[in-house]
Amino acid sequence: MYGKAFAPEYRGSLEDLSVNASLEEVLAKAVEQRQQAELTGSALDSAHAELAVAEASRRLGRVAEAERAWKASYRAAREAGDQGAMAWAVWSGGTLARQRGDLALARRWLATAAGLAERGGDVVARGYSLAGLAETGRIQGDYEAVGALHEQLLAEARRRGEARHTVWALEGIAQMHRNSGSYDTALAMFEEAAEIAGGADDARGHAWALRGIADVLSLRGETGRALELLSEAEVTCRRMKLVSALAYNHKMRGNVLFRAGRYAEAEECYRGALAEFEEMAEPRGAALARLGLVKSRARLGHDREATAAELDDLHRTLGRIGLLHARQMVEAARAELGVAPAGDRPAA
Repeated sequence: MYGKAFAPEYRGSLEDLSVNASLEEVLAKAVEQRQQAELTGSALDSAHAELAVAEASRRLGRVAEAERAWKASYRAAREAGDQGAMAWAVWSGGTLARQRGDLALARRWLATAAGLAERGGDVVARGYSLAGLAETGRIQGDYEAVGALHEQLLAEARRRGEARHTVWALEGIAQMHRNSGSYDTALAMFEEAAEIAGGADDARGHAWALRGIADVLSLRGETGRALELLSEAEVTCRRMKLVSALAYNHKMRGNVLFRAGRYAEAEECYRGALAEFEEMAEPRGAALARLGLVKSRARLGHDREATAAELDDLHRTLGRIGLLHARQMVEAARAELGVAPAGDRPAA
């Protein structure tokens, strides 16, 4: 039913790159192609090369390089008069904006990319742009607004037999079910995603699916199996240099250990994940790692007033980013730890 996974963001002479190629390999070949395009004067080849540079740099956490490259890709695509290539460049910029925590800008760029793709007749670019919009809404916790779009994109991906996009949609819908408390449904969808990704040789999608399965299993108390799955996913993340995915893997390991009452080990995992997120300037991941760190410290006897102040600061930070579900997580942490918000605490 599904063919082998492919990476449509690797375009032109780079389209033979495997979806499982390490990001350093992608970056090296893209830079080489960019130099070749400069010699031949091909604007479209330059657009393709800069797009691959942007995506490899973004996934490696090199946000300044990614910003320069996607804009260069857009300028070259516009010079070539190729709206499809323009759409891919703006999609990359929107995805980078989401990674950096600017969700309003991400929505704007991704909507622009979807329009360019539709006018340019690039069905895959349109699908990826709409998927980006759906994922941005999901991250914000606006499930009602984006649930139908996720389902629509899943149906389209299944119809076309696109394994990678099917896996993405399944994982997104599964995450919404998990966050809404429908654990059985979430687990079944994460497991289907893992099966499809494995069959299609989509190592990245498989690693993310294993993380989702581990999350749900740990909620059921299956700590050992959850940690095994995270270790398996970590091997893939390290091999492919998936810096962001690796940091989220480490944050999830902290979650699993925390749920098992292993607070000192959880604190260590959260601390490491926080450093990784800060190094790549990813505020969402950093905030979630901080939340885990605060909770772990509290369980280990950290000062109560300091814990309350840290939770207040996290609540404000997540509000600025626009992460509704994550703010609810802070409120749940207050209830769990018996800490009141600043406005509800008596004055000193």
